[in-house]
Amino acid sequence: MSVESFSPEQALSVTEAAQEHFRKQLSEKSDGAIRLSVKESGCTGYKYVIDIVEQKEADDIAIALDNGVKLFVASDAMGMMRGTQIDYTREGLNRTLKFINPNVSDECGCGESFNVG
Repeated sequence: MSVESFSPEQALSVTEAAQEHFRKQLSEKSDGAIRLSVKESGCTGYKYVIDIVEQKEADDIAIALDNGVKLFVASDAMGMMRGTQIDYTREGLNRTLKFINPNVSDECGCGESFNVG
């Protein structure tokens, strides 16, 4: 058995638009950070959870974004999110965070939940 090591920056990327969205969400919380995790949900298996938190949980992986935003990723979610790009996009009148995850093997029709292969 071999152990592969990687840095969090290699595992997850956040576009400038998404970084700016996170910064705006934290504008009223000087000590705030964004925490990403996944939970079982929906018809396909999992959904992304985005929380504003004041501190990381013990096993969270901390990533400092280019604009100074602190991003924490739950360690149990990192395997499912490895290689994911997070973007903030406009679709018509709507703006949304998109998770472009190469590990996703199946998604539900409404895009609410996903599964990894």
